[in-house]
Amino acid sequence: MSDREQEQFVFGYGSLVAVTAPEDRAVPAVLRGHRRGWTTAMDNADAIPGYKRYVDPRTGLAPDVCVAFLDVRPHPGGTVNGVCRPVDTAALAALDHRERNYDRVDVSALIDGVAGRVWTYRGSAAGRARRDGALPDGRLVVARAYVELVEAAFTAAGPDALRAYRATTDPPGCPARELIF
Repeated sequence: MSDREQEQFVFGYGSLVAVTAPEDRAVPAVLRGHRRGWTTAMDNADAIPGYKRYVDPRTGLAPDVCVAFLDVRPHPGGTVNGVCRPVDTAALAALDHRERNYDRVDVSALIDGVAGRVWTYRGSAAGRARRDGALPDGRLVVARAYVELVEAAFTAAGPDALRAYRATTDPPGCPARELIF
């Protein structure tokens, strides 16, 4: 099989762990040399056509906050648990659009047991700068539903998966807030 025909995967370590399909072929995996944290964010004050925007469910208004998301960063000796999902070119394009605060990077050499090219999404410089800028101003929050979705996905994967998630994830350092999109 040539490189062009090689199967491709996406390593999910947050909300992508929760994605399921009728014929889900996701396999548990570990990304070596990384650590997970809440180190990228979107600015909810910017209304970007075709992209999510969070609202406060009580008021229906979009608060002027930056919403933090999980991210992975190189960390010698670290590991991050998650899943590898097979993807085709169309699915990668859709994920590239969805993950607009991230850069897609090849991590094939850092994941064992998967035959093919493995991509993951690592926070973009702009996404990390938004997080870093919002934190000291008190504008950084995490969406409580996102935190619950990710924890539920790792819970469903088994007690060891949730334990590993918690052990390899830095706390957000900001409050959780009720937000919907």
